[in-house]
Amino acid sequence: MKKSKVFAFAGVTLLAATFLAACSGSKDSKSASKKDTTYGYVYNDDPTTLDYTVSSKASVHDITTNGVDGLLENDKYGNLVPSIAEDWSVSKDGLTYTYKIRKGVKWYDADGEEHGEVTAHDFVTGLKHAADKKSESLPLVKDSIKGLKDYSEGKISDFSEVGVKAVDDYTLEYTLNQPETFWNSKTTNGVLFPISTEFLKSKGDEFGQPGNVKSILFNGPFLLKSITSKSEITFEKNEDYWDKDNVHIDKIKLSYYDGSDQDSIARGFSDGSYTKARLYPASSNFASVEKKYKDNIYNTQPGSGVAVLGFNIDRQAYNHTSKTSDEQKSSTKKAILNKDFRQAITFALNRENYSAQVNGKEYAKAAIRNMYTAPAFVQVNGKDFGDVVADKLQTYGDQWSGVNLADGQNGLYSKEKAKAQFEKAKAELQKEGVQFPIHLDVPVAQNSTNFVSRMQSFKQSVEETLGTENVVVDLQMMDQDEVLNITLNVPSAAETDWDLQGLVGWNPDYDDPSTYLDTLQPSSPDQTKTYLGFAGGVDNASAKAVGLDEYAKLLDDAEKETLDVVTRYEKFAAAQAWLTDSALVIPTMTSSGAATVVSKVVPFSEPSSQTGNKGSTYFKYVEVQDEPVTKKQYDQAREKWLKEKAESNKKAQQELEKHVK
Repeated sequence: MKKSKVFAFAGVTLLAATFLAACSGSKDSKSASKKDTTYGYVYNDDPTTLDYTVSSKASVHDITTNGVDGLLENDKYGNLVPSIAEDWSVSKDGLTYTYKIRKGVKWYDADGEEHGEVTAHDFVTGLKHAADKKSESLPLVKDSIKGLKDYSEGKISDFSEVGVKAVDDYTLEYTLNQPETFWNSKTTNGVLFPISTEFLKSKGDEFGQPGNVKSILFNGPFLLKSITSKSEITFEKNEDYWDKDNVHIDKIKLSYYDGSDQDSIARGFSDGSYTKARLYPASSNFASVEKKYKDNIYNTQPGSGVAVLGFNIDRQAYNHTSKTSDEQKSSTKKAILNKDFRQAITFALNRENYSAQVNGKEYAKAAIRNMYTAPAFVQVNGKDFGDVVADKLQTYGDQWSGVNLADGQNGLYSKEKAKAQFEKAKAELQKEGVQFPIHLDVPVAQNSTNFVSRMQSFKQSVEETLGTENVVVDLQMMDQDEVLNITLNVPSAAETDWDLQGLVGWNPDYDDPSTYLDTLQPSSPDQTKTYLGFAGGVDNASAKAVGLDEYAKLLDDAEKETLDVVTRYEKFAAAQAWLTDSALVIPTMTSSGAATVVSKVVPFSEPSSQTGNKGSTYFKYVEVQDEPVTKKQYDQAREKWLKEKAESNKKAQQELEKHVK
């Protein structure tokens, strides 16, 4: 299983690709590439570590990616371009990738003091460190790189037998187990980033300590200067960065935001503190903001990440519950293991109303996501991936006829289908002695206004459709830290204290459908505990009860197809169809983008990427202007960008073919 970037979807996750920006010190309306430019935005979760090779959390990578570069990065059209690697090649059999490391790139500490040159050996050190530390992100590459799985499982002890090699100081070579046409897109993830070999030796176990900016080194566009828990994170431009001409910001300031005061963002924009603000059309103050900025409000591009509701199929802890008896606990467990019951919840959710709690009624549809994999993530013989999935779903039953899996559509909501599936579930469950109503404990971050509203909307939608005599959604209110401790940051599956939760989501890592679908592979306890509340493994009784062993076989079959991309995507579409039918996770919204904003960020100056860490939270290339962007300006820029992107992508494909030996 391959995984990396799981994120919290409580108060402000929708800000991930629509950062809140502040600038000062520049009078030039065209660009922020002047002295004393400070760019400020918000963050909502302290990084639990600064070890970018070990963590799988967006809260970590959103910080470290601005200070540490890997082999490649993304340009504004979504193409991979050179970063620390100035060039690369791949053997004809697709198994050996060779990268030429850029000479003269240096390591610096938080004070800007130089610590030697970045070499190919540092990439080997980084991967060895990730393997030795049992990185949460290691599954992203464990099955890809020759010998890495055996090393990580202790079957071999000599890391030199692993398929990563520094041929010399400036030549790095990876040997894969099988061809991966998407391998290069993995290089933008932290697990493949370099670590200074000498610095790691000097720091030992103190490398990457949370909050200690001097516990790591930087080779990227910014130096991390300070971290104050639940307060502030600051960066300064790396004046010695090899590509500093493409860095237009001198300072970055991230201010902690817990989501409790939505209107503070718009106020910050109005008083000049922010140059980009995520707006909440459902807030009481939106009418005045809309009046003031009527020509400047627009919706951003939908992101590739997905926010979900996940069922706990093996709950053990009951510290946060409204259940009053063991009978209620048992009944809920049996209901969750019933596919018809889960489908009833899926069809009962009015995603448009759910999204409206954040985006307002007028803007609600744009953010709806109906499928775990983004439906247009890849193309299959000229068709969107989601269209292929929809065709395959028809074989699972009449309940899937007429569904629309495209983004921006309330394509799964159906009271009739919800009631029909529930009646089927109820008939079966009553035979098992289940008592109704079923009580679902749902954790809620009480400080986050829009998250509370979304969960209340979910409760209303389900209870009105299915009836409180059948299903009761019990919202368990708690502070954000407590919520994260039983969801995103939970130490073990036994402590996942909920029946259904909507606090996490997924940002894809690389350009292949497996980047989504493998996250629910039952062989990975790090992911299964977060999404499904069980410790991993197809031998888990609950996993077998819901058919995850069958899902694993579908994924394995797709993974075996390494050369025929169309066949591979068809097989992954079959796995996605199974996952949709299983209703184990219920997609709700895109994790980023499709957001309502006012902004001074020059449209489409940011890096663009569906995957990895070098996209919307990477501040290299970003420019700002003095006056708010008008909707007309944004729409014109978008039209121009789309045309340029099509041509750029075509050239990038031609360039890709040149790299094959």
